[in-house]
Amino acid sequence: MPSRKPADAIALLKEDHRKVEELFETFERARGDERKADLVRQICLELEIHTIIEEEIFYPACKGKIKDTDLLDEGYVEHDGAKVLIAELLDAPSSDEFYDAKVSVLSEMIKHHVKEEERRSEGLFAQARDAGLDLEALGERLKARKEELMTAFEADADLPPPETRSFTGHKLKQGEPLQAPA
Repeated sequence: MPSRKPADAIALLKEDHRKVEELFETFERARGDERKADLVRQICLELEIHTIIEEEIFYPACKGKIKDTDLLDEGYVEHDGAKVLIAELLDAPSSDEFYDAKVSVLSEMIKHHVKEEERRSEGLFAQARDAGLDLEALGERLKARKEELMTAFEADADLPPPETRSFTGHKLKQGEPLQAPA
């Protein structure tokens, strides 16, 4: 019998964090370009879906309700920084000379982001809980959207290039260098 995913939004998001941490650890031990490429694709898929559900559902629910709204702005910027590396990794062959370094930097960025969200008393999750948000209802919305995205991404072999929110005027297109606005 499959285990039921947690309905609480924070539990669901933390579960995503643990899964990505495990994938990064597996990448560190992996050998062979093909295995590394498979792991990076999994990491990027998980991160893309996670950032979408946070940005579409969780962050807007927190806006105006948590004490430290700078955490939301920082979260968006951290997501956008990760999206730049995700776009690079999805476009690069695993034999690229900077491939492992990009994965390592992405891992460090995500560790920092997770720490900011999960800090005990001042983190985003603690503040969301203290704000009295309906975390079960949010969790159900997150779970439904996540399942919808996973189905869509599994049906399409190529992940779409991530879109940034805070890096205004810059477009991320796989295979092209980052361009400043004209």
